[in-house]
Amino acid sequence: MTGTHESYETIETTLTENGTLVVTLNRPQASNATNTQMGREMRDMWARVAAPGSGVHCVILTGAGRTFSAGGDLKERNGMSNEQWQQQHAIFEASRRGLIECPVPVIAAVNGPAYAGGCETVLACDFAYAVRSARFALTEVTLGIMPGSGGTQYLPRVVGQPRAMEIILTGLPFSAEQAREWGMVNALFDDAQSMLDAALATAARIAQNAPLSIRQAKKSIRTGLQLDIRSALQFEVEAYNRLVGTEDRREGVRAFQEKRKPVFTGR
Repeated sequence: MTGTHESYETIETTLTENGTLVVTLNRPQASNATNTQMGREMRDMWARVAAPGSGVHCVILTGAGRTFSAGGDLKERNGMSNEQWQQQHAIFEASRRGLIECPVPVIAAVNGPAYAGGCETVLACDFAYAVRSARFALTEVTLGIMPGSGGTQYLPRVVGQPRAMEIILTGLPFSAEQAREWGMVNALFDDAQSMLDAALATAARIAQNAPLSIRQAKKSIRTGLQLDIRSALQFEVEAYNRLVGTEDRREGVRAFQEKRKPVFTGR
């Protein structure tokens, strides 16, 4: 780790030498629940990652302590007027858009329970690792609301509509093993350090590849899933063609012919 990336109150950010940004939700005393300040800071952090020249090639998102995230901070929300609630949610929406539109890969490293908005955060990431003790739930209907940060859209796309209906409409938790079986989690680990080490290794492997290729491939996958197959294939070719004229494409071919490791510059 090369040290703190930016200074925030509710999150910690550390940038590694290979350009992996480790973002830690840091309100363990509140089970890393998202309050208004965290919403603002996450919104700012995603904007910084997306900015040209950020130096970030991959993001790992995890939680401090034994919880990934309990979702929205209900203690802060207690007593809010309808207008205040909606104003806060608009901040959360902007933060979630930053995550969804992040141009570099985002790996969720789920170190503990991920409930409500915390579960939605995992779903919005590109893929996830988790500790075996983690649990997941979308509990919003038990509180008189509903998932409002992507849960009703991403969960059916990952686990299928019937299972998503059961999960969301009952509000019942499910295990990390079930999450892996249903495709929400790629791999399980016995402890948080092993999981983080694996996430860092995966991020380092991603960072070795051509940065523009990674961004275009991610964009093609994300966008293509929202289109019919014919339009998606056309989008893929357009994304592919943007890489043909890059220096990295020429370097990759040269390195292959010369039997050496390519040196990509993101140009």
